[in-house]
Amino acid sequence: MQLAEVIGTVVATRKEESLRGVKLLVLKAVDVDRQPVGNYVVAVDAVGAGTGEIVLYAAGSSSRMTTLTQDKPVDAVVMAIVDSLEIDGVFVYEK
Repeated sequence: MQLAEVIGTVVATRKEESLRGVKLLVLKAVDVDRQPVGNYVVAVDAVGAGTGEIVLYAAGSSSRMTTLTQDKPVDAVVMAIVDSLEIDGVFVYEK
């Protein structure tokens, strides 16, 4: 799992049939201080996340292990919305 911030959405009216009705989000990977790291990712939203939220996402074969994404052609999935993040007893993020 990796931390990311939702920075946008992707709309694709023509897509693989198994992806109909699936919401796609643009994610920016972040560290525990919410600083950008790595590349942008397009991920399937399995939990109803919105722009500006901090989320946990899985990539690769793990992304096809949710109920929504099983056996679908996806490489990333948002599977949790972060409510708080505590490091060494200090809350570094709270929703």
